[in-house]
Amino acid sequence: MRMDKQVVLVTGGAGGIGAATVARMVREGAKVASLDRVAHEVEGAFTTTVDLDVPNELEDAADRVRSAVGDPDVVIHCAAASVFGDTIETSEADMERIFRVNVGSAFRLGKIFAPAMQRKGRGAFVLLSSITGIVGAQGLSAYAASKGALITLTRTMALELAESGVRVNCVCPASVDTPLLRQSFLRSADPDSARERNRKRHPLGRFGTPDDVANLVLFLASEEASWITGGTYVIDGGASIARRWKD
Repeated sequence: MRMDKQVVLVTGGAGGIGAATVARMVREGAKVASLDRVAHEVEGAFTTTVDLDVPNELEDAADRVRSAVGDPDVVIHCAAASVFGDTIETSEADMERIFRVNVGSAFRLGKIFAPAMQRKGRGAFVLLSSITGIVGAQGLSAYAASKGALITLTRTMALELAESGVRVNCVCPASVDTPLLRQSFLRSADPDSARERNRKRHPLGRFGTPDDVANLVLFLASEEASWITGGTYVIDGGASIARRWKD
């Protein structure tokens, strides 16, 4: 088992990519702590609730994680918030909320858990960004900006922690078939057509699955990636290449 005896913390573990990551880590022998703002149960994992929009809640959740499974060897930040709207439409309050959840919580995860990793001389962070953080996304101003910030935070933390043997990498999916994606299509007058248009943006001809992303996260979290840090890894069925080619 690739994560045998490793302690792994996953945010956003109740659904989508986070849930797939939690399940995969459990199967690979890790001691897993799953955090989410909704109550959830996962066989083989410790679960607890936390609202990442409230900074102090993460510190309290960290204490519960340490008591239950110990200091994490790996931290995987899957939780995210989003709001539809372009730059002019998006309120400052929404922009600040999106950054608190998506970027601020990643920053706090580093502050809380990196010191123990540094003392051990090993550890890994995997932050979930998005191709929107690379190519942008009209109508998702706050979300895309926050995901771009995560890419830069990844590179900065990687430089800061490399001397102590702690690695930091970033994963950038395109459209992954999750409840959040399916809900986004309902905003359209013709959800089925909106879904098909989105699918066709991916040259491989399908949406990603949460397991597709969890597989890449597992690799970056494992010792198989022991000489990889500061990287931004696109997993998008070719969507970002197709978009750039059209431009």
